[in-house]
Amino acid sequence: MSATSQLYSPTVPEHAVIDRPVAWWLSGVAVMVFLMIVIGGITRLTESGLSMVEWRPLIGWLPPMSEPEWYRVFSLYQDTPEFQKVNAWMTIDDFKHIFFWEYLHRVWGRLIGIAFALPFLVLALTGRIRRALFPRLGFLFLLGALQGGIGWWMVKSGLVDNPAVSQYRLAVHLGVALLILATLIRTTLGLIRTPSETNRKYRRHAVAALHLIAITSVAGAFVAGLDAGLIYNTFPLMNGHVIPPDYGFAEPFWINFFENPAAVQFNHRIIAILTFASIVWLLVRAMRATDIAPRTRLAIHSLGGMSAIQVALGISTLLAQVPVTLGAAHQGGAALTLSAAIWVLFEVSGAKTRSG
Repeated sequence: MSATSQLYSPTVPEHAVIDRPVAWWLSGVAVMVFLMIVIGGITRLTESGLSMVEWRPLIGWLPPMSEPEWYRVFSLYQDTPEFQKVNAWMTIDDFKHIFFWEYLHRVWGRLIGIAFALPFLVLALTGRIRRALFPRLGFLFLLGALQGGIGWWMVKSGLVDNPAVSQYRLAVHLGVALLILATLIRTTLGLIRTPSETNRKYRRHAVAALHLIAITSVAGAFVAGLDAGLIYNTFPLMNGHVIPPDYGFAEPFWINFFENPAAVQFNHRIIAILTFASIVWLLVRAMRATDIAPRTRLAIHSLGGMSAIQVALGISTLLAQVPVTLGAAHQGGAALTLSAAIWVLFEVSGAKTRSG
């Protein structure tokens, strides 16, 4: 075996056998979090998020089981601004449809909590979790608990006067979900293998791409929160304009970045294009390089392919005026693109950043 192949051969940490049950556990939780992000997108796209007025985090696992209970829950919804200003036409059968997605969203969140807490207790009590992992796992537990509170904080913003959740709170909710997913993936990678190499050039580029992906995703949350994807449904121009004519409508000017739908959509487009360009340039550099580790090359190619799919999904979603299927796929694509970027950054970060 050549020196180069020895240097770049796949290796696993010495503790990988001990950590294997922990890695499988966290991988399963990561899959559940990814599905939660997709379910959250569907909940938003079907405008189901304000259907459950009651907040009962420890009870309420079952949906209404009788007609009187359905009418009680429906009557609570009828007192909300969304019903009175937007959905006054809705019958109880229509209500049951939107109730389903919010119910599923909340129950799935509770299931994630159980899937994290119970195996943690078993693995910890049987000594299968190394002491060095406890701070990371404690951080994940706190993030999960915080996310539940953020979800209700977001819903409450649409139950007062304005029949829509705050785009600011929606962005926080999605951002924390992506942070949880990224932390799970990064931790799992460190448990099952060592990084391929230490490469500062690619590491700086990977860090920049990761930040751009995160910013693009949060900007997408503002697009969703303002229904900005339902306007200017053309690409690459915005109804014949490079910059929409109502970009700077709001005063002060900076508030356009967060509250003007035209500006929010334009900014999301520009940031997404910059993000894609950064990833394409990273891919070109990897294709030209002769001294890059095979796993690093594979990770970068995966990131390039996923980002191309995500761009196609974004444009298709816009042109089709945000159907639920494409919109949900686009949100899931953001999570997968971020995950691929985490993988790239892991591979080029060197053993000194190994998880634990």
